[in-house]
Parts: sequence; structure tokens; C-alpha cells
Amino acid sequence: MLILLGIVVGAWSTANHFRPLLDGAQDQAAQCKAARDNLAGLAQEQGRALGALTLAANERQARVELAVKDAQAGAQVDYAAANRLQQERTGGDQCVAAGSIIDQELGL
Repeated sequence: MLILLGIVVGAWSTANHFRPLLDGAQDQAAQCKAARDNLAGLAQEQGRALGALTLAANERQARVELAVKDAQAGAQVDYAAANRLQQERTGGDQCVAAGSIIDQELGL
């Protein structure tokens, strides 16, 4: 009977000692799981946002390349006119000569 009483008292005192520690560990485990789930959701959201930014950057790059090609094509006429202006030789004052060449090019 004393042995049985000793087992019951030992089990009761052990349960009273370790129950608060076990409850605290379970609370911490629940908090860690909630934090992990929150971080996983944020990581997925960040991944989607990064994908969207990458697509937007690729689209901008394609538009820039097209704009550069258009600008180069449009600049060929101006480049040819500038070369004609540089190759044309005139005598006298350089400012007057440049003004007359520009007026001639503009049709004035």
C-alpha cells in the first residue's frame, strides 16, 4: 500500500512540476508554427512580386530597344544633313559661313 501511495504521490508531483513546462513548450511551438506560416506566405507574395517586376523589366527593355532602333532610323536623315554641312566649304567669317549653310539647309 505504501508503494502504491508513493507511486501516486510521485506521479502527482511530477505532473504538477512538468505540466507548466509542457504547456509553455506547446505554446511556443504553436507560436513558431504561426510565425513560420506567416513567413511562408510573405515569401510566396514576395516571389510573385519579384516575378511581376522581372516581367515588367523585360517589357521595358524590349520597348527601349525598339525606341533605340526607331531613333537610329530617324537620325540617319539628320546625320546625313550634318555630314553635308561639315563637308561644304565656304570662305570668310566662320559664323557667317555657318549661318548661311544652316539657312541653306533649312531652305531660308
